[in-house]
Amino acid sequence: MSAHFGTRLRKGAVNTTVAALAVAALAASQAPDVTADGHGRQTAADTPSAADDGSGIGDSATGNSPYYTDLPPLNSPLPAPSESSSTTPAATGTTEAGIPATVLDAYKKAEAELARSKPGCNLPWQLLAAIGKVESGQARGGNVTADGTTISPILGPVLNGVGFANISDTDNGAYDGDSTYDRAVGPMQFIPSTWAWAGRDGNADGKKDPNNIYDAALAAGHYLCRYDWDMSATSGMRSAILSYNNSTDYLNTVLSWLEYYRKGTHEIPNGTGTVPDNRSDDGTGYTPTSPSTPSTPSTPSTPSTPDTPSKPNTPSTPGTPTPTPTPTPTETVGHLEDAGTASLTATAGDAFTERISTRAETAAGKAVAKVRIRFTVVGDTDATFTGGESVATIVTDAKGVALAPALQAGEKTGGFTVRATVLGRTLSALDYKATVTARAADTLARTSSTALTCTAGGKFADRVEVKATYKGAVADKVAATATLIKSADDTTTNDKGPYSKDAAGNPVRTLDLQTDANGLLTLPELYADDTAGTYLLRITTTGGATLTVELTVTAAETSTPTPTPSESESTTTAS
Repeated sequence: MSAHFGTRLRKGAVNTTVAALAVAALAASQAPDVTADGHGRQTAADTPSAADDGSGIGDSATGNSPYYTDLPPLNSPLPAPSESSSTTPAATGTTEAGIPATVLDAYKKAEAELARSKPGCNLPWQLLAAIGKVESGQARGGNVTADGTTISPILGPVLNGVGFANISDTDNGAYDGDSTYDRAVGPMQFIPSTWAWAGRDGNADGKKDPNNIYDAALAAGHYLCRYDWDMSATSGMRSAILSYNNSTDYLNTVLSWLEYYRKGTHEIPNGTGTVPDNRSDDGTGYTPTSPSTPSTPSTPSTPSTPDTPSKPNTPSTPGTPTPTPTPTPTETVGHLEDAGTASLTATAGDAFTERISTRAETAAGKAVAKVRIRFTVVGDTDATFTGGESVATIVTDAKGVALAPALQAGEKTGGFTVRATVLGRTLSALDYKATVTARAADTLARTSSTALTCTAGGKFADRVEVKATYKGAVADKVAATATLIKSADDTTTNDKGPYSKDAAGNPVRTLDLQTDANGLLTLPELYADDTAGTYLLRITTTGGATLTVELTVTAAETSTPTPTPSESESTTTAS
């Protein structure tokens, strides 16, 4: 879909040229990789593409639905102090700077949660406020209940391909009430197919409701942060905003409000916010949510006397038949094919080196571009796509190929599936098998060469410490077993010799351990029983690394008492 259909500036607030220059200036300061001409228009080279290179920008939270184009006023939201006072503002702020209390609270709570769960994203709540302003006028001026749910539905236009994207129903009307086509829903304007995986429960009521500002704001935050984009960097913020709605005019409008809100905002009562006037489609796309009052039917007139039937006309030559509508790319897809994906295997905690590549084809095998492919991680696994999400939607490129984001293995080992499906069509899914293997080590070595010795009945002065590596790199979090064995040829557990203690103080001669972040494995303190000798402690890890450590227990020293002189010896000595 074309990202938008012309931008109209806010009526009566500022001169058109001044407003355009303000957008250009903000775009330059916030996103230097977006350029503008002297009239504030984006250059053609900087217009984002609807195709996708694997970054996810080809997708859109809103389906690139219309948005409000009103710009913030040029005066500061919090005016400078007056001459008479150096501390007291001259006014409480402009009307546009006011954000309804519940809506503002939702934005700030979402920022706090993202700071905990994805600190590298550096998401400012003002960005959520800017998007909320552009998408719904802050939930229609804060027209929400105390728990944050919109009092009346906020629905975008029907995405039926007439002036907008053609997105067939994906939720059976559950969110948008339309079982034929999708519509953007709620204060942050998520389309149902995106909400299905991006939805969050921001107010802890057990539901993920796109019509609730707490849920929608948190979902928007996670959506913006899903590819580890850093909002403190220009490129990260630009990519995130464009992924929400793929339009440079949308980007500039959001950045304008972001800059405005950063200069200051204030809380206002719910329901008293300013609702924008202008939309990128001139407001013609929305279907009213409330039916109009039907007019009173007029009194039927007295039927007139029927005329004498005339002779039938001679049939005219049939005209040109009505042309059949051109099918959308999605409607032409016959099946999905693997586009050369290699074996998907990774060690626990590592990134998969291979990425899934899927091609959309017609029944005749021709590639289909601009089709939305959804990739879903399925199975008992904690593996995710980069950014921590289990679902990603990518648009096929000119060759019909969608490249899924990189997979990141979790700590659960075993197999799982990544399922590729075509959004808007009921076609057979294409499954990719992936495997997470256990962390492994191929080499173990002691970190000290000191001999490990102890006197029978005593405690070893030094603890056993070894370092694990795999192909020369640190092998962290690798499972290991340390066992006191009977001999080099008999690896069963010895019932005599050195031991460690369990929590109750009982002797233990087999230990299950794990290397730390530096690949180090430090055994508990070891004790010796009364049996002297040389013992072997064998350490093995997942992956086959083995090390045998020698432990020596010496017999306890015994002192020989000095004999007491006998009486005869004493008498002889005395005489």
